[in-house]
Amino acid sequence: MNGHPGLAWLRDSASGRDWLGRLPGVVAECADAWSLDVGEPFAYAFASLAMPVTRTDGSSAVLKVQVPGRESENEAAALALLDGDGAVRLLEHDAIRHALLLERCEPGVSLATRAPDEALDVMVGLLPRLWKPADAPIRTLADEAARWRNHLAPSWEHAGRPFERSLLDAALAALDELPGTQADQVLVNQDLHADNVLRAEREPWLMIDPKPLVGERAFGLVPIVRGGELGEGPAALRNRLDRLTSALGLDRERTRLWGLAQTLAWAFDETESGSGAFDAEQVEVARWFREAG
Repeated sequence: MNGHPGLAWLRDSASGRDWLGRLPGVVAECADAWSLDVGEPFAYAFASLAMPVTRTDGSSAVLKVQVPGRESENEAAALALLDGDGAVRLLEHDAIRHALLLERCEPGVSLATRAPDEALDVMVGLLPRLWKPADAPIRTLADEAARWRNHLAPSWEHAGRPFERSLLDAALAALDELPGTQADQVLVNQDLHADNVLRAEREPWLMIDPKPLVGERAFGLVPIVRGGELGEGPAALRNRLDRLTSALGLDRERTRLWGLAQTLAWAFDETESGSGAFDAEQVEVARWFREAG
């Protein structure tokens, strides 16, 4: 369990090794508290470990134990707010153990297995249902954008100025302009891509794994546009940008600029600011957003 290959990166830090050491006990405690028969973990793991479970009434569910982190800390609050409307239901939550008991999607096939046009049609139908009015404890997009703004230039310097200054300046300009000029604020998801929408029985498709913020709808399109699950390359990205903004009546330029800014910020977000590490693939995607203008 704590030897899952997807969690191996945690062994590089003392806090990660501590979490891995406690993980079997946390799973056992949750199984006891919620009367669960726990199966083998799912194949994918990175920021959490998810396991199929059976409850005492014979129903199936998923036990998810999270690695404590900023982006996922309000997942339970977002799922409680959605209450099953286009998303998996939250059945139980233990904030101390960072554990969630969730509705299981069966058969659980990813939306990324469908043709891109079909998948985008699903997203167009799903997104308006997920954009609920929301407030604390969910963090605001404006606050998160300020954090990106503050760390981007220092991270770029510490990484040895690894890409052109003009790309950095474009992201900084977007982060100066966008936060204070947003439209209506709703629940948006920083990481809603096709692999986080699964085939289910209660509804044809349900969203899992929200990384919630409160911000404008134009930002809510960014992870779908940015992600390569529905096609790699600048032409595919531009097609998603055009298709989604047109179908949902949202400002294409604001979505494009949010995409550029968040993608470049996330090129450094997986590391500590100043570590010198960055994700060159994300930098290239940020260029595609710039060129889509």
